[in-house]
Amino acid sequence: MIKTMIGVAAIATLLAACGQKTAEADNTNGPVVAASESPRNEAVDTTPTQDAAALTPGANSFTEAQAKGAIEASGYTGVSALTQDANGVWSGTATKDGAEAKVAVDYKGVVSAS
Repeated sequence: MIKTMIGVAAIATLLAACGQKTAEADNTNGPVVAASESPRNEAVDTTPTQDAAALTPGANSFTEAQAKGAIEASGYTGVSALTQDANGVWSGTATKDGAEAKVAVDYKGVVSAS
C-alpha cells in the first residue's frame, strides 16, 4: 500500500512539474533548416537552351531502346536502328505523317528531325 502511494505521489509530482503548455513556452521561430539562396546541386545544368529543339552534346545514358522510345513518343513510327556518335547523340531515320526524316536524340531526351 505504501509503495502504491509513493508511486502515485511521484507521478503527481512529475505531472505538476510539466505543467500546461502556454503560448510563451512555444518559442520556435521559422524553419529548422535555413533555406539556401543558391542551388545546392551544381552538377545539374539548369540553364535554358537557346533553342529547345537544338541537340546538346553530352554523355548519354540512354540505351538504344530508350532513345527509340523517345522518338516514338514524339509521334514517329518505323524507327530504324540507331547509332550513337562521339557527342552521345543517338541518330537514325523514322517516319512521321508519311514522310521519312533523319531523327536524333540527345542526352536530355530532346528529339530533333531534319
